[in-house]
Amino acid sequence: MLVFFTVAAGLALIVLFLLRERCPYFFQDCAYMLRRFRLIIRMNKYRKSKPFYSIVDRFLDAASRHPSKVFIHFEGRAYSYGEVDKQSNKVARALQAEVRLQEGDSVALFLANEPSFVWTWLGLAKLGCPAALLNFNIRSKSLLHCFSCCGAKVLLTCPELQDAVEEILPTLKEQGIRVFILSDSCSVPDIVPLSVKISQASDEPLSPALRSNVNIRTTALYIYTSGTTGLPKAAIITHGRIWVAAFMLFSCGVNPEDIIYVNLPLYHSAGFLIGIIGAIDRGMTVILRRKFSASQFWDDCRKYNVTVMQYIGETLRFLCNTPKKDNEKNHKVRMAIGNGVRSDVWSEFLNRFGDIKVRELYAATEGNIGFINYTSKIGAVGRRNILQQFISPHALIKFDVQKEEPVRNSDGLCIKAATGETGLLVGKITQTSPFTGYAGSKHQTEKKLLRDVLQKGDLYFNTGDLLRFDEENFVYFEDRVGDTFRWKGENVATSEVADILSMAHCVLEANVYGVKVEGHEGRIGMAAITLKEGEDFDCSDTYKQVSNHLPAYARPRFIRIQPCLEMTGTFKMKKVKLVEEGFNPAHIEDQLYFLDTDKRTYVPLTEEIYRAISSREIKL
Repeated sequence: MLVFFTVAAGLALIVLFLLRERCPYFFQDCAYMLRRFRLIIRMNKYRKSKPFYSIVDRFLDAASRHPSKVFIHFEGRAYSYGEVDKQSNKVARALQAEVRLQEGDSVALFLANEPSFVWTWLGLAKLGCPAALLNFNIRSKSLLHCFSCCGAKVLLTCPELQDAVEEILPTLKEQGIRVFILSDSCSVPDIVPLSVKISQASDEPLSPALRSNVNIRTTALYIYTSGTTGLPKAAIITHGRIWVAAFMLFSCGVNPEDIIYVNLPLYHSAGFLIGIIGAIDRGMTVILRRKFSASQFWDDCRKYNVTVMQYIGETLRFLCNTPKKDNEKNHKVRMAIGNGVRSDVWSEFLNRFGDIKVRELYAATEGNIGFINYTSKIGAVGRRNILQQFISPHALIKFDVQKEEPVRNSDGLCIKAATGETGLLVGKITQTSPFTGYAGSKHQTEKKLLRDVLQKGDLYFNTGDLLRFDEENFVYFEDRVGDTFRWKGENVATSEVADILSMAHCVLEANVYGVKVEGHEGRIGMAAITLKEGEDFDCSDTYKQVSNHLPAYARPRFIRIQPCLEMTGTFKMKKVKLVEEGFNPAHIEDQLYFLDTDKRTYVPLTEEIYRAISSREIKL
């Protein structure tokens, strides 16, 4: 018998060794799929529960289980799960009294990264009211557009954003919108201070009956994305979608004892859905910052014993650009979760700051397909497996970059890209992987749909992203298509930037695109423009328009003056050649200008300035 067990154990070891050699990611695949399978069981349980078990109920369970556990650390103050629960009750009751909110009423939140953002959203969720998370960088036309998309009749803001609200207050007043500010007082008659009323409100629990009609398909949030075209669009985030995002931390292997560092904007799906909502699902502690600071990052991590950090590609690059210190590996961070990091920055980050498991993600706020690189293989944005293909059917199809459309065969169907070939990622729209579209824009929703992809009558979500699958089933991001580029971790809609440029009195037409800059993630904004007859390029007026109406990340840093803009046969502006040519004055005969932030104007782009940008003497 002993001999039998010895032989069996030996054979088992040989099998395990061969599996590891032939399939090096076998055990990681199994562990990941097991976690995903457990999440499928949880989702089905929540889907069938009566009443529906939402993320609010998950939070209430956490607050009941450990009311004294710190939920949020912010600027030296700790807020426990119990405190946040009570504060959200007070906010909900104050809003009920002032506005008589009912289940299903939308409220727009124009707030900074601070704890009040979290408990205000939570208070609204307890009432069954969806919240629209407005980007605090946007102003005037874009802000009004975003507000109107969600159908809200109430706007809630904070003192530091009051000036931006005052700009659009006359229009809001005309539309009968009520504006509240989280402050004790306000000198503007049409902005109502709410803080005193919140402090006086009861913190007693609210009845679940107030949200009795909420189910997995009910709208929970509106999160704004530029998608692939036009002004920001309000992606409809259902309660089911919230659960999918909340499961991300569990899928990556995060546990309740971990402490997560959130410095991404809470109006983003990454910061709010993955960071805050994911932390609620895990019952863990969040270290919240107003904004990212490379100089204070590791000190914060050491001070608060951070074990999990969030990032965008820029974040890791900024950390790598800080001066080297002796204690760089003296921290407890074991995992970094995010997207958009270049391979060279990824390697340098690990070399400098230690053995941190980087979980690179691929996903879109409104999309129905995403990937996780749970193996930490440098450069990959995810990994495919059988279970994922079953839950979220998807395909990589051939794409014509010049025509900006999928390649179709003689039957009118799309053609799958070969392994190793770059193609357009599309996700099949099914019950388990729905696409809920954009609020107030059937046209924009329709533009994201692809029909007759692999067979007649099928329907797919068009991600607008070019990816590549390799022979080991790893996924690599190659580029974005359409009228969007990404810079500083933000999506920039080129048509919006073009509209603003056209407001400059000298500009006739503008073709906006993103160009690569060596040593930087994403693409920086550039515009080819034509001038009105008899006009010269007005550097100061153009700067005034972009600085007044666009956030810093969306302002075109380079301007190219052209006699005319090239068009396609279907009258679309050609961008591919312009993108390839970049902004090197030595290779471009057209006049080039650079947005000089110190001089607060556009200046001629000289070879000296170009060299300074290339050597990073000039920071972008």
